[in-house]
Amino acid sequence: MADVHDIATRSYNMSRIKGKNTKPEMFVRKYLHTNGLHYRLHSKNLPGKPDLTLSKYRIVIFVNGCFWHGHKGCKYFVLPKTKTEWWREKIEETIKRDNKIIKDLKVLGWRSVVIWECELKTEKRNTSLKNIMFTITKEANN
Repeated sequence: MADVHDIATRSYNMSRIKGKNTKPEMFVRKYLHTNGLHYRLHSKNLPGKPDLTLSKYRIVIFVNGCFWHGHKGCKYFVLPKTKTEWWREKIEETIKRDNKIIKDLKVLGWRSVVIWECELKTEKRNTSLKNIMFTITKEANN
């Protein structure tokens, strides 16, 4: 099956996809800030440059796009019909890298929270954000 766009259009479309300061990431940032939590953005000194780093709690948060990080069982993760094998390999490598980063962070004494783009859709957002807050604060109180 051929791509519905020509090469130049597809290239332009792909170049417009952001890796930082995405809408889902902004929801999480705003919620944490509103609830008085301080964080650093994209810490270069930690494996994987986590989206948010809460040093006080030794927690990092990754806000993952369902497609780009291969969210299994998610309706937003569908392999493209063109270049399917190339996409499968690319996403599998991303999953392997994500798993290694989380293991490396654990060795360094950091806990990782992964929140998926689909968990920040309107109907699930409040519950998901409260769950993040609970995860952060429950460990602090133990």
